[in-house]
Amino acid sequence: MPRFTVHVRDEWLTVPCKDASYSINWLGVEALKRYAKNKPDNGGIPNIKDVRFVARRCQGQGLLDGDDTIEDVLEDNDFVELEIEGDTMSSDFIPSQPGMSYLIRPYREPDEYIFLDGNSLCSTDLVNLGRGRYKIKLTPEAEKKVEQSRELLDTIVKEKKVVYGITTGFGKFARTVIPISKLKELQENLIRSHSAGLGSPLSPERTRMLLALRINVLAKGYSGISLETLHTMIQAFNASCLSFVPEKGTVGASGDLAPLSHLALGLMGEGKMWSPKSGWADAKYVLEAHGLRPISLKPKEGLALINGTQMITSLGAEAVERAESVARQADIIAALTLEVLKGTTKAFDSDIHELRPHLGQKEVALRFRSLLDSDHHPSEIAESHRFCDRVQDAYTMRCCPQVHGIVNDTIAFVRNIINTEINSATDNPMVFAERGETISGGNFHGEYPAKALDYLAIGVHELASISERRIERLCNPSLSELPAFLVNEGGLNSGFMIAHCTAAALVSENKVLCHPSSVDSLSTSAATEDHVSMGGWAARKALRVIEHVEQVLAIELLAACQGIEFLRPLRTTTPLEKVYDLVRSVVKPWIKDRFMSADIEAVHRLLVDQKVWNVAKPYIEKYCTELLPESRPTSPTAFSLEPPPSPRKRVRLE
Repeated sequence: MPRFTVHVRDEWLTVPCKDASYSINWLGVEALKRYAKNKPDNGGIPNIKDVRFVARRCQGQGLLDGDDTIEDVLEDNDFVELEIEGDTMSSDFIPSQPGMSYLIRPYREPDEYIFLDGNSLCSTDLVNLGRGRYKIKLTPEAEKKVEQSRELLDTIVKEKKVVYGITTGFGKFARTVIPISKLKELQENLIRSHSAGLGSPLSPERTRMLLALRINVLAKGYSGISLETLHTMIQAFNASCLSFVPEKGTVGASGDLAPLSHLALGLMGEGKMWSPKSGWADAKYVLEAHGLRPISLKPKEGLALINGTQMITSLGAEAVERAESVARQADIIAALTLEVLKGTTKAFDSDIHELRPHLGQKEVALRFRSLLDSDHHPSEIAESHRFCDRVQDAYTMRCCPQVHGIVNDTIAFVRNIINTEINSATDNPMVFAERGETISGGNFHGEYPAKALDYLAIGVHELASISERRIERLCNPSLSELPAFLVNEGGLNSGFMIAHCTAAALVSENKVLCHPSSVDSLSTSAATEDHVSMGGWAARKALRVIEHVEQVLAIELLAACQGIEFLRPLRTTTPLEKVYDLVRSVVKPWIKDRFMSADIEAVHRLLVDQKVWNVAKPYIEKYCTELLPESRPTSPTAFSLEPPPSPRKRVRLE
């Protein structure tokens, strides 16, 4: 009897199937029945027959048609993801296989284009390209520059000049001249031999980012790519045909050679590819299914596809965006914790922070003032202890502007480097059509983004470090004046005892992950590439650190909202009550012990989707606009609530 493993919300369920001619809809309904059976309230599903859901293969995320028979589309022991439509508990974290979690959103074909010219893409737009919110077009100016650089390369080949990577081998073989009849084979062999990465594939979102960024760099017109090949890459991106790109294998110098080679290999019709319609399949069939032909490499084009820091930088762009999102939400969560612990607002007085006027510190203090007790937003909780004998709070509350502040400044620093790298030509050799020559250089070296992302991980980690200490203060009755571990009938119930342990474990992992990878270098390519950046690992571990920070802050937010329950009927400020209401829309109060992981995951999703920020943002903005003119920030960027708008043109699909 075939068996299938179905992921529903937070649980993996084994579903045996007596008859393989049953439909996918049957499998989904059967899984929902098994899920609801073990829940005291049926998991909040009142009538399973009325539930609408979407089924996907876990491996490849291919959509499954509900009317298809199981035997036609699944194999024995396949893993299936079930998403309940309109359900806040349906996870955006869809594993590609059990035990591996990626940030995946259901793909919907976009109805807008974004114009790329190689000069004006920003991290925000790159992440949105990864999420499938735009298709791509080139600007006419970019097309012209691409054509001009290609004409120069064709001339070099025609005149039989000896130029690295065009008519010679690569790396140690730079002095080996290749016959013209072998130049196409040279480029193809380069892609095949360099496709030596290992590990799990990048998620569809991250692969889209990687492909979009490589297109943007080629659009600058200094790589020698042909317009025909670049258009084929754009067509593949717009159809979401994505190569299998293993996450490991780059040392971050001479570019991200292995991952970019895997990216190019799929475009050549070799190896594996993924699309929303097909899931994983042989690349040539995925391209064919979308009416696309594999690219045929001309001289230098293989090298043009794989030289550059695009894997480091695309993952770095996601890291910067998620870091900024979690940093500003950390201010909101910390403010709520301070309110629950009956802290004072005096430490956030603007005059204090003018005496140490770091922009990030001033920004955090302003956010705290905009959220906590004031004439704008009075707090009954604050009023209840206004005349207590406490003089000052612990550092984890009092020093939030100083600790959170440097995180904001770190993110701003790293964002600038990543945005510069996004729009940099990182090829080798460079093709200067206006000068009529090619020049070898080292722009492919990943030291800039590698160092910046190591710095980002170190900076952002501190949000989790200080958050874990605030969780301790919430759970410890000698520090909080609240019930031990935030639950009634302690002993019978353990409450947030182990949730705090989870936070501590994540913080400890981060301490190891924050060791910079860019301080390491191993000589490669027979000592031709004798100093490398190790930037690929810097980017991947920065993302892991940031995910851990999000999860620790999710635990703190849950604990702070639970603390509010013990202060009722007193109410906090309006913006913080709105945050409380948001959390309670997905997680109920903790009356007695229950399965907690699902609650943490649900609140983690709120942070990833920036919903906590979106709830509080209008109140912060209103507070800032109502400041007296002399109290407003003097720098136009000091308290910006959003990154600067992108100058790029967009057009709706007609």
